[in-house]
Amino acid sequence: MTTTILADRPALSTRRRWTVLAVCALSMFLVGLDTTIVNVGLPEIGRGLAVGTSGLEWVVDAYTVVLAGLLISAGALADRFGRRRVFRTGLVVFGLASLACAVAPSLGFLVAARAAQGVGASMLSPVALAIVVNTMPDPRERARAIGVWASVFGLSMAAGPVTGGALIAAFGWRSVFWINAPVILAALVLVAVFVPESHGQRARRLDLPGQSLLVLALGSAVAVFIEGPRIGWTSPAAVAGCAVAALATAGFARVELRRPEPLMDLALFRRMPFAMAALGAVALFVALNVSLLLNTLYLQHARGWTALATGAATLPMALGATVCAPWSGSLVARFGPRRPLLLAGGFVAAGGLCLVDLGPDTGVPLLLAAYLLIGVGFGFANAPITNSAVGGLPPSRAGVAGAITSTARQVGAAIGIAVAGGLVVGVGPDGLAGASRPGWLLVALCGLFLLLVARASAPGPKSAGPKRPDAGSR
Repeated sequence: MTTTILADRPALSTRRRWTVLAVCALSMFLVGLDTTIVNVGLPEIGRGLAVGTSGLEWVVDAYTVVLAGLLISAGALADRFGRRRVFRTGLVVFGLASLACAVAPSLGFLVAARAAQGVGASMLSPVALAIVVNTMPDPRERARAIGVWASVFGLSMAAGPVTGGALIAAFGWRSVFWINAPVILAALVLVAVFVPESHGQRARRLDLPGQSLLVLALGSAVAVFIEGPRIGWTSPAAVAGCAVAALATAGFARVELRRPEPLMDLALFRRMPFAMAALGAVALFVALNVSLLLNTLYLQHARGWTALATGAATLPMALGATVCAPWSGSLVARFGPRRPLLLAGGFVAAGGLCLVDLGPDTGVPLLLAAYLLIGVGFGFANAPITNSAVGGLPPSRAGVAGAITSTARQVGAAIGIAVAGGLVVGVGPDGLAGASRPGWLLVALCGLFLLLVARASAPGPKSAGPKRPDAGSR
């Protein structure tokens, strides 16, 4: 990440700066919403397109894998060609892909359109955050803006199933994609009117070999997770997929370590707080997406709930995330990341443990309590994970660290969907509750891992110590 400047623009007024934040947060809301809004509609999509569970997982993961793979490159493109320009391009691509999803005649078409959505989304999330940071010159105001940003992101992820359930009940599954069109049009107008152009003072080179290997590694690994239960873990195709994933990962590491300007600065992983924060981001989003998909399949297939009722069941999760995300930001500012991470890990673990004995007739109060606990944990986790990742780094590397953490979140989302779908593929309604129990145990283990992330993080602002120069900074 390079130092940024406005393109020959005078300082913006306070009202204009916060308007820019609102416009960029709107795009972030769309990116997060489309990561989870489809979950509750998967059974309806399956019935409409006559496909099974393993195929439906690709509807979600085609989006998240492409988004994860292109996030960092999108930031480099924006540095070079202009953030507003790339941001507007992302909005157009995302909007057109959403329309393609809405009219998809087959599963293959829908999956391809979802991948195109991921391309557009990759140009929105990191670029919009860079615009916000560049627009807010005052550090305190910038910190408040990033807190709002984190809150919007948490809300969008948690609100997806609720929104999707309501839309599907009223207008059918295609409406979860049609709804993007008016929002995109409004965002394009607002960007043209309010958002200034900005560039990097020194644009980073694109790392095409690293980019290709990263997408190949992620795609092949997720493909094995999704298709392995159906084709057999020891089948030639599954073994070949594992080999491709391993070779692509090894090749990616080799290429990145040798490039003067790598796509992903692997030297950052030598810092224990950063490495643990990145793994914590993966674990958090594995837990969230396992919870959302298992909830959808269990309630709709095993218990016969409608999409609307299933979405409504996640309201406690959305409420917990909405209330606790800004609270977490305040705790990080006052005490550092350790305390909110401890809270996040405890709540997520407790939520998963509530459902490890899930049965066909588990009481609704217990289900809602579990979803609330997971939502509270999710709300507490995002701000301290980001803080742990970038804390102690010079500004020249903090942006890259944040981009890697964002990528880790999407990787966790893709893995969570693949794992949850693999647990229940081919299982009938009567066996869904039992088949999903390992998934809830995995959610609890992810929560416990967040406790380890908390231990590796700085205990508080006073004990964090002065920043030391990073020998690996470029």
